[in-house]
Amino acid sequence: MSEATRKAKTIKGETGDWEMVIGLEIHAQVLSKAKLFSGASAEFGAEPNAHVSLVDAAMPGMLPVINEFCVEQAVRTGLGLKAQINKVSVFDRKNYFYPDLPQGYQISQFKNPIVGEGEVTVDMPGGESFTVRIERLHLEQDAGKSVHDMDPRATFVDLNRSGVALMEIVSKPDMRSADEAAAYLKKMREIVRYLGTCDGNMDEGSMRADVNVSVCRPGDYEKFRETGSFKHLGTRCEIKNVNSMRFVAQAIEYESRRQVDLIEGGGVVEQQTRLFDNKNGTTRAMRSKEEAHDYRYFPDPDLLPLELDDGFVERIAASLPELPDAKKARFIGAYGLSAYDAGVLVAEKETAEFYERVAEGRDAKLAANWVTGDFFGALNKDGKSIGESPVSAQSLGELIGLIGDNTISGRIAKDVFAIMYETGDAPSKIVEERGLRQVTDTGAIASAIDEVIANNPAKVEELSKKPKLIGWFVGEVMKKTGGKANPQAVNDLLKAKLGHLLGE
Repeated sequence: MSEATRKAKTIKGETGDWEMVIGLEIHAQVLSKAKLFSGASAEFGAEPNAHVSLVDAAMPGMLPVINEFCVEQAVRTGLGLKAQINKVSVFDRKNYFYPDLPQGYQISQFKNPIVGEGEVTVDMPGGESFTVRIERLHLEQDAGKSVHDMDPRATFVDLNRSGVALMEIVSKPDMRSADEAAAYLKKMREIVRYLGTCDGNMDEGSMRADVNVSVCRPGDYEKFRETGSFKHLGTRCEIKNVNSMRFVAQAIEYESRRQVDLIEGGGVVEQQTRLFDNKNGTTRAMRSKEEAHDYRYFPDPDLLPLELDDGFVERIAASLPELPDAKKARFIGAYGLSAYDAGVLVAEKETAEFYERVAEGRDAKLAANWVTGDFFGALNKDGKSIGESPVSAQSLGELIGLIGDNTISGRIAKDVFAIMYETGDAPSKIVEERGLRQVTDTGAIASAIDEVIANNPAKVEELSKKPKLIGWFVGEVMKKTGGKANPQAVNDLLKAKLGHLLGE
């Protein structure tokens, strides 16, 4: 969808319409056993201050040493975002003072990040897609955590996260609605999980977003895109550390309305850092938004510039997996799936792999229907993941094979699946032990049809006036055969016997 045809979410105000402009800064924790500049564990969930090295605690004389694997992960992510990999990048000190930042500065990257401009295609539920431009990806270390709810008079500090490697992925202000921003965050989560560079566990804080929101009049955003000048956009506010797609959407809806009401009431939007309260769906001021010069960035004297050679980048590029967009296109082309079904199946790497094992050598569309329908439905009902499913891909594929070769009907297959899910038994075993094979003997089916016709003369007479009543006869025959009759054979034989009443 081009910028010319794409419509922004309109906010109705007393003085006219407004539009929202959104950019996201996604903080993705690098999937690594060790921290960015120390050998301390980066594992989540340990006792407070259990994973803290002397470097993380900023003890005197301790020097940072770069974790090469974290660098690889950042480059891998940049390549997955179709972004420029900068062969030379620089680590800087970003100076600010919080109790959970023991050095008094954060080691980050400013003017020379490891990854430059890229882009991501985002799919929307209606089938449209749009592009979000990536401005940069830089590596930085996380801060610790201040804990305020353990004592009414004291704040405690947990440094387990101090020094954990983060990738900050900064987008251009290319999103025009809360739904677009949530969809972009979802797509970014899909990509890093496919790449294996971040686990995307937002509830554990390993992926979170700072959301930049401003409002402008219709037409002003197009002027911004033409000129690149931010003077056409309103003053932005940054909402820090939002940790779910739903909360991102809620925060944007509230904040954009707050800014419109403030401007129309004669006020001025101040550039602020704000927090989102997910209990009441509002944002509140945290502090005035700092500018880059407030942090007094300068190159970290303990770390040399990071220089990458072509072979290093090429080796990583050669190891990239098939990413969601490519996999989706392949599922549509090779399996004949709809864009929607393909999108659902590739949303998680585990789901896509499960589906391909189910569909191998079988009816791919039928396999997609079963995976996204009965299988997902059973898992969602029980709150289980694919890894916890009592039905394996092999078993589900076997069930679809039994439908395909007419051993069982689609209706009987649902009963078999329910038993499979409960017992873990193979479908062929269930079918044989319970006598569920489909009746394909036309003589037996014809006999059942004759019995239904003989027992329901009034319905037969009514059929000429109500042709749709043929469906009732199909249902009665299926009941008579315990649901095991081949549905196509039932329909064909019924039409042969009663076609004259249907005008056929």
